[in-house]
Amino acid sequence: MEYQNIITIEPGKRSGKPCIRGMRITVYDILEYLAGGMTEAEILEDFSELTSEDIKACLAFAADREKKLFVGSL
Repeated sequence: MEYQNIITIEPGKRSGKPCIRGMRITVYDILEYLAGGMTEAEILEDFSELTSEDIKACLAFAADREKKLFVGSL
């Protein structure tokens, strides 16, 4: 999944946290909702501006970051 065009980082927005398409919704927000038990459908219902691709991009971003942390620690 190519998340680079979906996940944006702007220093003045949400303290530079990775956000979705320049909005104020962070990757962390979405991951917290999923970890808390919300389904993709529930998230999309609560945030009509999001798409299924946005949620997949958050997961891909998190997986890529995790992989980089693991490789960096070797």
